[in-house]
Amino acid sequence: MSPIVRRKGEKFTIPSKVLLLILTIFCSAMMLLTFVTDLFEKPFNSIIGYVVIPFEKGIGSAGAWIHSRSEELGQIHKLIAENQALKEQVAKLTEENTLLQQDKYELNKLRQLYELDEQYEEYHKVGARILSRDSGNWYSAFLIDKGADDGLEKNMNVIAGGGLVGRISSVGPNWARVTAIISDNANVSAMTLATEDNLMVSGSLKAMNEGTILFSQLVDSKGVVKPGDKVVTSDISDKFLPGILVGYILSIEQDNNNLTKSGTLIPAVDFEHLSEVLVITDRKQTIEENP
Repeated sequence: MSPIVRRKGEKFTIPSKVLLLILTIFCSAMMLLTFVTDLFEKPFNSIIGYVVIPFEKGIGSAGAWIHSRSEELGQIHKLIAENQALKEQVAKLTEENTLLQQDKYELNKLRQLYELDEQYEEYHKVGARILSRDSGNWYSAFLIDKGADDGLEKNMNVIAGGGLVGRISSVGPNWARVTAIISDNANVSAMTLATEDNLMVSGSLKAMNEGTILFSQLVDSKGVVKPGDKVVTSDISDKFLPGILVGYILSIEQDNNNLTKSGTLIPAVDFEHLSEVLVITDRKQTIEENP
């Protein structure tokens, strides 16, 4: 056999069969060393320790975090549902409380009207609800939901809250307009209840801004009328029935003529908050004609 001679410039190559034989012998030797010795055990474990275990820990941590977030999301959805249910419950309770407050308000109003009806039991009366009022802060003129079909007529007296509100100024089939005693140019012949001294009560929206109405022409020669005295409608009033409470004297001043006195009254009726009234169906003329 002639030796292998490599010419100058040629690359050294190993025949494939020889290379395959060398790799086979190497792999077999390595397998034998692995089975009979622990030569590669420590390096392999080191590789696992540095690569595989941290990777597994990362996967485990990520899984735990995802599980925790999932539970938190579940709790959040549960809390949102509970919060919505509580809101609905609060809304329902608020509505029920509002209805109870309205019922209480209506009951108090009805109780006041009942007491007022008892106070003026000698008169026939019809209850009515206020439909609307003129512009402004006070119920100086307003419409009620009863009219001619209910037997109401012009100049019938209207009361509420323990005292005189005003009189009917116009009437329709199912409505009536009430002009209050606090209206400008409204006048009521009245008297002090204790001394029966006559005076004239005059409406004034300007005075009502201070919570008062005006009076004048009080003849108090003995000087016994004082603040706090009750003022009621007098027997000589041409439109108002006698004995209806108008208000309470707040202040008294001597007029320049030294014969009469003037001052202010606190009205018996709250003209800022009215919702129901009583209409006295007896008229002054009827009372006088049928004593």
